[in-house]
Amino acid sequence: MNEIEKFFEGIGPVQSALIATTFTWLVTAAGASLVFFFKTINRKVLDIMLGFTGGVMVAASFWSLLNPSIEMSERLYPSMPWMPAAVGFLGGSLFIYFLDKFMPHLHINFSDNETEGMKTQWRRTTLLILAITLHNIPEGLAVGVLFGAAANGMPEASIAGAVALAFGIGIQNFPEGLAVSVPLRRQGVSRLKSFWYGQLSAIVEPIAGVIGALAVIYMQPILPFALAFAAGAMIYVVVEEVIPETQRDKYTDVAVLGFIGGFVVMMVLDVALG
Repeated sequence: MNEIEKFFEGIGPVQSALIATTFTWLVTAAGASLVFFFKTINRKVLDIMLGFTGGVMVAASFWSLLNPSIEMSERLYPSMPWMPAAVGFLGGSLFIYFLDKFMPHLHINFSDNETEGMKTQWRRTTLLILAITLHNIPEGLAVGVLFGAAANGMPEASIAGAVALAFGIGIQNFPEGLAVSVPLRRQGVSRLKSFWYGQLSAIVEPIAGVIGALAVIYMQPILPFALAFAAGAMIYVVVEEVIPETQRDKYTDVAVLGFIGGFVVMMVLDVALG
């Protein structure tokens, strides 16, 4: 891990955020590439993978984002240490809430008549991609903000912690890519197009990562707000999207076990490496 830390320390936070989030995007592409070998995916497996994704996101929201936000607030805002975390968390939740209300999208396990956002005649393929894109915005933002915080010399944030977060998000992006590409293939979309759409859903992560890193580098006082903002956005996605998708069939119990597994993996990564 020391060699990885030295590498990222030597290239700067924006470049670090770009590389880390490009990694998470490529892992999504690797998951989507399995569509060249499989046309269907067992619903039980899909629910376990989605549960795992939710567990990783919840654990990352606390250990990698909210907890450092609260610790920073105690030092930067001693009279109101609760305020930045509370305001940032609420702001991140509302940000995704409004995107969810206005961006047309369709969750993976939902039928065509359950589209969300503004009414549109867009194809199911486009709506599925937009749903996962909405999911990936806070993930990229979280990685970028954490690299920016570490670059600012904040003792509550570290390069190792940012790398651990990127690695954890990368792990849960693998089943995400598969969860998009295989259903598209099952609907008759070609293998190549299914792969293309599956990986395309995560291209927003490098963009969000760079924006997050730039924001906190030049506006240091907003750091605790930005960390909590990313946490609020991720929790909203988990509660509104990921968990409901795992509870629509008979595999609810194993989906919960997948969630617990993802939570434990991300907790161990963050505590051990961060």
